[in-house]
Amino acid sequence: MMHTTQQMSRRQMVKKSLAAAALAATPFDSAQGEESLHAERRRGTSRGPYVRLGGPVFEKYKDPAGWVAALKKLGYGAAYCPVSADAGDDVVKAYEKAAKDANIVIAEVGAWSNPISPDEKTRKEALAKCRRQLHLADRIAARCCVNITGSRSEKWDGPSAGNFTDETFDMIVETTRAIIDDVKPTRTYFTLETMPWAYPDSADSYLSLFRAIDRKRFAVHLDPVNIVCSPQRYFSTGKLIRECFAKLGPHVKSCHGKDILLQRKLTTHLDEVRPGLGGLDYETFLTELSKRPDVPLMLEHLPNAEEYRLAAEYVRGVGRKIGIAVV
Repeated sequence: MMHTTQQMSRRQMVKKSLAAAALAATPFDSAQGEESLHAERRRGTSRGPYVRLGGPVFEKYKDPAGWVAALKKLGYGAAYCPVSADAGDDVVKAYEKAAKDANIVIAEVGAWSNPISPDEKTRKEALAKCRRQLHLADRIAARCCVNITGSRSEKWDGPSAGNFTDETFDMIVETTRAIIDDVKPTRTYFTLETMPWAYPDSADSYLSLFRAIDRKRFAVHLDPVNIVCSPQRYFSTGKLIRECFAKLGPHVKSCHGKDILLQRKLTTHLDEVRPGLGGLDYETFLTELSKRPDVPLMLEHLPNAEEYRLAAEYVRGVGRKIGIAVV
């Protein structure tokens, strides 16, 4: 942990820079995104405004060709990483090439763990996993490696009063820096998913972390459902999404697609549900995503293939309604 004077200095710096952060942020991949869009036009595959959709593949496959065929059958233009960290370089390169040849974006590699755990053994194991998964993301040229910041509770993704302290903020900064500095990725980014009861829990808290971490290979993973944590946010999800993209947009590498439903009972009950069964403003979500055509929207947390089919059908239907192709 850092000394108190260093903590205060950092927090003062973050507060002063927060207002200017959105203006000062420079896109990392805007040129690459434009080039990708032009490449699609050259191949004759551009459909005007579009969003890449992806999700898990339930069909069994044995090789990159089978994996691509399964994705195409589902109509996905994005995918979760298809190999594990212990895969050989030849296997990783084969899947990377198959994705590139098929115009499929490998969206993310998960590093789900608790690198700020109060248990030292758990924390060390989580740090090792984050490094390992970030290295895999770099090997296969995934858009990002994603984790949550973790929790100061015994449950890796659970609520804790300790999650929002200044000391925890500093711990997240030092931990994230260490992961990136150890791996030194050149083709991917390490990202932290937005959460309701841990940093980053808003666009502004993400900006605070972004400025404090200060690493070129740190970026943003946006899950708007995870920060709909009150009725006030629930009834203004369009405004929330627009704020996130206005402040964080150039740095967003991947997004999760799900939905949230406010129950009609006291006190506040918010449940994650399949896209289309809740209150998330998908018209605004797709509109903002279409401005960054290689930022994938990845469906998650559904129990079976049929539920994913229904989710994809809903998202594509919203896209058709507003003139955005979901590919």
